[in-house]
Amino acid sequence: MPDIGSHPRKVTTVNLRRTLAALGAGALTVTAVVGASPSAWADSAPSHEDARASLVGKVDGGILSAMRAEFGLTTSEVYDRLASESVAAEVEDRAQKAFGGYYAGTWLADDATRLVVAVTDDAYVSEVDRLGAEAKVVKDSLADLNTAHIALDRLSHGKDVPDTVHGWYSDVKANTEVVVADSRAAGRDFARAAGLSASDVTVKVSRQQPQPFADIVGGSAYNINGSSRCSVGFSATHPSYGDGFLTAGHCGRTGASITGGTGQGGSFRYSQFPGTDYAWVEAGSGWTVAPRVNGSSAQVANGTEAAVGASVCRSGSTTGWHCGTISAKNQSVSYPQGTVSGMTRTTVCAEPGDSGGSYISGGSAQGMTSGGSGNCSSGGTTFFEPLTRAIANTGTTLTTTDGGPGDPGETTWKANTSYQVGAQVVYNGVSYRCRIAHTSYPGWEPPNTPALWERIG
Repeated sequence: MPDIGSHPRKVTTVNLRRTLAALGAGALTVTAVVGASPSAWADSAPSHEDARASLVGKVDGGILSAMRAEFGLTTSEVYDRLASESVAAEVEDRAQKAFGGYYAGTWLADDATRLVVAVTDDAYVSEVDRLGAEAKVVKDSLADLNTAHIALDRLSHGKDVPDTVHGWYSDVKANTEVVVADSRAAGRDFARAAGLSASDVTVKVSRQQPQPFADIVGGSAYNINGSSRCSVGFSATHPSYGDGFLTAGHCGRTGASITGGTGQGGSFRYSQFPGTDYAWVEAGSGWTVAPRVNGSSAQVANGTEAAVGASVCRSGSTTGWHCGTISAKNQSVSYPQGTVSGMTRTTVCAEPGDSGGSYISGGSAQGMTSGGSGNCSSGGTTFFEPLTRAIANTGTTLTTTDGGPGDPGETTWKANTSYQVGAQVVYNGVSYRCRIAHTSYPGWEPPNTPALWERIG
């Protein structure tokens, strides 16, 4: 990775309560783009109290129970953690847009009690402090880590990855690209073949080969072509085909038929695997889309992406609800069937039949189960396909509780504005319809965020 110069390690210790207070007060000034003068952010950021109030009574009892068991928390403490994670997701979005090429990652630490933002220049420490987060000055930016990641991805395209190499991901907490392999030598050889030096990567030794979690026995289950079984991810509607759901691409090819679940059949309209791992299934008669997970009271309010270190819970037709934390983003996984890229790595367990099932953080949909290693008896590592990519590439709209029909009248798109599913806006003379309920930020203009906005004219 390019040497962007050494910097003294400077840490400003700030606890998350201060972060939340800073957001709630709206006294936030950051650099909008690299090289630009600081500009004030709008004061529309939710406070910890507001975030908590929006969650209380809306988190499924199964999730609460799984989080209490996983993290040793009371119900009240679960809501405190979820509120902190909600605010952290907003800080992450703001920091990435604000610091541009100097941004190196955001994560929650110490059981989600501290929020850390990494930058590559100590001149930005005061700006991170204004965000209410703890600043960590590191050598490599997120873009630098991505450069190494892309080099490894390119090596995997068009050729088989060695059986001794199981994947690679950007570890923002350690500020390094990690290669997971049977041995250090195997990891270093793979990095060298991609044109990287030993100092560009860290090798994590593991002999566990990840596998997709499909195919075994009978969230909501469905059967593919009368043989294998997977789990429903999230309800989503297509503008041409109507109601259906998102799931894992490895569960079935385009055209494969399904049975079971809550309706009478259906078929895979879009499916992609390997490379990525998502699919959209057109539901047959009798299916009804709803903003819930696994037929329970787990409500899907929006698709806001959670930060590294945040809790995440998974629902699957084999093992039900299980929780853990997000370990890393932008994970490439070497399955026997081929490599998939852009996955999110978690500590949540899963087993065959859980594939395609929902990952949710608080009330925010995160993605669909792809695969992993281990099981729910001994523990393991799992990967999920991010929801935003699946939504963007299938052209569907997520079904959410925030998303009743939007205002039919078009308005000009604005930053720092709350948009509901179906809302229509105009940006640079082009009309767009909202796909996922969200609050907009600078840099999230409709042409830049196809997962959030569908062009309609």
